[in-house]
Amino acid sequence: MGSDHTRPAPSAPPRVRRILVVTVVPLFVATVLAAVLLWPRGGPPQTDGGADVPRYPGTVTRVVTEPCPPVPSTPEGAPRGGAGPCGTVDVRVDDGPTAGQKVQTPVPDGPGAPRVDVGDEVILVELTDPTDPALSNWNIAEHQRGTPMVWLAVVFAAAIVAFGRWRGLAALAGLAASFAILLTFVLPGIGAGRSPLLMAVVGAALIMFVVLYLTHGVTAQTSVAVLGTLGSLVLTGVLATIATAATHLTGFGSEDATTLSMFQGDVDLHGLLLAGIIIGSLGVLDDVTVTQAATVTELANANPGLTRLQLYRAATRVGRAHIASTVNTIVLAYAGASLPLLLLLTADSRPIGQILTSEFLAQEIVRSAVATLGLIAAVPLTTGLAAVVTAAGRADEPDQPRTPPPFTATDRWPESNRSTETAW
Repeated sequence: MGSDHTRPAPSAPPRVRRILVVTVVPLFVATVLAAVLLWPRGGPPQTDGGADVPRYPGTVTRVVTEPCPPVPSTPEGAPRGGAGPCGTVDVRVDDGPTAGQKVQTPVPDGPGAPRVDVGDEVILVELTDPTDPALSNWNIAEHQRGTPMVWLAVVFAAAIVAFGRWRGLAALAGLAASFAILLTFVLPGIGAGRSPLLMAVVGAALIMFVVLYLTHGVTAQTSVAVLGTLGSLVLTGVLATIATAATHLTGFGSEDATTLSMFQGDVDLHGLLLAGIIIGSLGVLDDVTVTQAATVTELANANPGLTRLQLYRAATRVGRAHIASTVNTIVLAYAGASLPLLLLLTADSRPIGQILTSEFLAQEIVRSAVATLGLIAAVPLTTGLAAVVTAAGRADEPDQPRTPPPFTATDRWPESNRSTETAW
């Protein structure tokens, strides 16, 4: 990942270049044509979610808390005080038509309400009385997070560039390209009513081509990783389609999906579930395929006497170790994202079998299992392709073991900063 590319790498054999060009270029052209045909045109679809509430930045200048008034008695018990907190907050509006004005809002209350103090930068919303537009009141919606997030992004980018150098800079460009494709192609296309599965497959392929070649260079090694990733993505899509059909998943397994169906009833939530599985698998797949392709290349350079079968077996052993840790990473990533969902298990009185087979939890299990199966398939697929490409073009019989010349005192170890990637 961080090898020095200032020295030219040896060219791949002409036969290897021809095979890779004939294989990769048509796939790239097909992906670009599909993206052009499916590219959403026009603005985003309008929803009936209601008018947008004006939001203005402000700064808290004063906070006054007081005991909450008692609530009426209930049949279950005696009168009790409000849950709180209660009081008022003075906020200076920093932008908008009322910039510089000081407004008073109630202390934020309720689940998830922000805790404010003097000097906090917050977001204000102005709520107008529909019966009398002249009457309005202000409320604090949330904290401003722009400045800390900008600093976090700066530290994130600086750390990647400091460690990865030019390769880290290319990785940042690839990350920006991934988000650009998701935000300008995949999401608007799904919102416009196109098939989420089709948009995800084309978008994932487009991200794969752009990110892998931009980050790792146009090399034979990268091309092998591209082919391995694409093949694994297709397999993941097929497995996801079969698994969701066999388990009768509808895509309504989360509150977000249910809310989306109320605002955009024409969205295919089952297809959206498949699209999420494919796009979520892509980030882990390219990690595994690039690693396997690089492993085969490094082994071949370290010991030119290895045959294709020996290269495959040695690199597969590395892949097994990688998969063992990556599978745990996938499951924990999904578990971390669904932690509130998993916490419900401790409060649910139903039998564990019913909980595991319910839609909201079965969806996460299917997502993790399918992504893992696609990841496992990526190792032998990419390793086999890399072994064939690396061993191709050798002068002697590739299936016969070759013994490298003995190491002598006058020999030198390979330079540590020499690139082992095979250039086109």
